[in-house]
Amino acid sequence: MEIGLSAVVVSQSVLLEQARALRETIDSFEKTGETDDMQTGTIKKLVSDRGFGFIAAEDGKEYFFHRSGTEGDFDSLNGGEKVTFEIEASPKGPRAKSVRVA
Repeated sequence: MEIGLSAVVVSQSVLLEQARALRETIDSFEKTGETDDMQTGTIKKLVSDRGFGFIAAEDGKEYFFHRSGTEGDFDSLNGGEKVTFEIEASPKGPRAKSVRVA
């Protein structure tokens, strides 16, 4: 019985830590004012068979994007394209949305 209770306490502790981290990310994100501003960058890495990639933005940050966040044909991307995009909050941190070739 103690092992089960211990596992529950550990799981609760992990969830609380994840919630704190998410709150910090959201707070930080809200302070930057980047939520709906159009950004520009270059597709740095593309993992087309898994449907995602990373954008090296002109602000020096790197953003994850998923094929569902592209406005156009994801399968036509090769990497290295200049793109415009918006930034949105996600459970894992800021990510690119509305990605389109510039």
